[in-house]
Amino acid sequence: MSREFFLDLAKARLAFPIGADLVLKEYKDHNEILRDGVRLGHVIAEAARRFKTPLAVPVMDLMLEKALMLRSLGIPEDQIPTWHFSSCPTDEQLKTIREKIHGPLDPRLKANIDAISFTVKNTDLVPVGMGIGPFSLMTKLLADPITPVYMAGTGLTAENDPEVKTIETLMELAVEIILHSFKAQAKAGAKAFFIAEPAANKVYISPNQMKQGSDIFERMVLKYLRQIKAELDNAGVDLIFHCCGELTEDMLKGFVSLKPAMMSLGSSRKLWEDAAIVSKDIVLYGNLPSKKFFSDDAITKAEVRRTALELHEKMKSTGHPFILGTECDVLSVDCCHKTIMSKAMAIVDYNRSSSETDNLIFPAADKKSVIASA
Repeated sequence: MSREFFLDLAKARLAFPIGADLVLKEYKDHNEILRDGVRLGHVIAEAARRFKTPLAVPVMDLMLEKALMLRSLGIPEDQIPTWHFSSCPTDEQLKTIREKIHGPLDPRLKANIDAISFTVKNTDLVPVGMGIGPFSLMTKLLADPITPVYMAGTGLTAENDPEVKTIETLMELAVEIILHSFKAQAKAGAKAFFIAEPAANKVYISPNQMKQGSDIFERMVLKYLRQIKAELDNAGVDLIFHCCGELTEDMLKGFVSLKPAMMSLGSSRKLWEDAAIVSKDIVLYGNLPSKKFFSDDAITKAEVRRTALELHEKMKSTGHPFILGTECDVLSVDCCHKTIMSKAMAIVDYNRSSSETDNLIFPAADKKSVIASA
């Protein structure tokens, strides 16, 4: 896929939220849809059309890979969200996980793959795959990941510390699972792969250790992301990288070194300042405070519009390729759905009409030409 495609979207002043969950939750049987690839494909396509983007961005479920792993060990479904390894996985556990994940596809993953196939065959949208980042997956597998990561930052390795051995083992396993998922999604036709790595931030990685010369960020985060990026490059699939956590400048520079086609950052970042750090062949995306959209006390629709315009103008002054969007995926909240959706749509429509947007994004209008140009 051509990096120019994303740069052209930025030139077209594209603006859209990451909000497939908002559309999904409008269906009463949304949990069933998550296991039905064709219906899920319809929902993702509906979200892209409603938000006026050519990118068919799927639901961002950052529990999917953890669930894949733990189901293979027979962990009951209701325990998966809070279940953690208390020690390093045994050789038998690792063997079981690897056998299961390379066996018949888990229904949730199969639905995601089938949704990509649906997008390719039935729409003029660009199919995007989705996966959690390896560091974030590792943090979901331990009750306390901060301590062993800090110990690794002091220079301890798997050879001389059992807790460091645990995180390194889980990181290797995380990469294997993520790549298994990616390859299946790429085979189905994904043109870009969205990696969400929100935990790779200064809560889990000590900025003080980094200032003192520790290679902890390279060793525990970038090393594994580079492995995944190499596979994306081999497959001709572009990286869309997302981290909504609080970052230091050095962390941001590390992510920039991955050379994603598009980088999504949280609202704690000032994108107009980050534009000086991020190379101009990387489109910056974001970063309106969508985590506040559920409440008018936190942010009103008018404030969303004003903030969107201010951010757009600041980014325009930098000359950096930019797509206006949200700081993270926008989740539906019970009793607040209409409020959240109205603010999501305010992003789409803040400065132009629907017809203008359609002409900018889909000048060719036919499916094959859009996919081919990507």
